Amino acid sequence: MGNVVELKVGLHCEDCIKKILKAIKKMQDIETYNVDTQLNKVIVTGNITNEEVIRVLQKIGKSASTWEGRR
Repeated sequence: MGNVVELKVGLHCEDCIKKILKAIKKMQDIETYNVDTQLNKVIVTGNITNEEVIRVLQKIGKSASTWEGRR
C-alpha cells in the first residue's frame, strides 16, 4: 500500500462530491479513495502526495488542507 493522503475539503453538495471524485479518479497511481461527508474529509491512498491531491482539487476550484491535527 502506498501513501495515505487525508485532506479537509468543503463538501457542500452532491455536485461538489461528484466533481471531487471525478478529478481524483483521473489521477495516476491511486489505489483507493473515499469521501467522508460528515467530516468533510477526502482520503486517497496510492503513490501520491498531499500536494498532488491538493493541486488536483484546486484545479476544479476546491480548497483543501491537510487533515493532521484535526481529529
